[in-house]
Amino acid sequence: MIRLDHVTRIFPGPRPRTVLDRLSLDIPAGMLAAILGESGVGKSTLLNLIAGLDRADAGTVSVAGVALDGLDDDALTEFRREKIGFVFQAFHVLPYLTVAQNVALPLALLGRDGPDARERVNAMLAAVGLAERAASMPRELSGGELQRTAIARALVHRPAIVLADEPTGNLDPDSASTVIGLLRERLHAEGATGVLVTHSRAAAARADRVYTLTAAGLAETGLP
Repeated sequence: MIRLDHVTRIFPGPRPRTVLDRLSLDIPAGMLAAILGESGVGKSTLLNLIAGLDRADAGTVSVAGVALDGLDDDALTEFRREKIGFVFQAFHVLPYLTVAQNVALPLALLGRDGPDARERVNAMLAAVGLAERAASMPRELSGGELQRTAIARALVHRPAIVLADEPTGNLDPDSASTVIGLLRERLHAEGATGVLVTHSRAAAARADRVYTLTAAGLAETGLP
């Protein structure tokens, strides 16, 4: 489902910096893979390459059978809209929309706003335990509830891929454990593939497969 083949990313400047060097990665469909690493090793860069938000200087990135380097910016935008869901550390829930309206956003962007779309939103809210919060505003939610809203939004349009960037970074340990467990459960239920980048070993331990990214490269390591 996700394949990177000898990918290199160099940040330009007076002193160009190689962030990823000939990195290869193959993640099968239906799996939650964790990329574990410290700040600055290139985890977010890797996620941005998979999302088509950044382009590699060398190598190829293929997602859901599509070679991203062969798409122009408009095609990449459309690809992300249809095929990818995002979960962020800072939630990125819009404060002036209700919980249900936030979850419905990906469907609205795809022009889906009829009864089937509303039914799908309600189903996702129930799946993440927020059915009774549908009409609530984000300011009325806890951090864990905000991240559950983000998970429902990421999966509502049935994407092939969900990318999660430090999704537990703003949560207490109990909420973090609940959120990662829920993310894994919903990914499996929806048949989607997930990539979680994190510096938290506890979060990575909930994944199906664990890789460690360092300045020396990427390796599948698992956790003790």
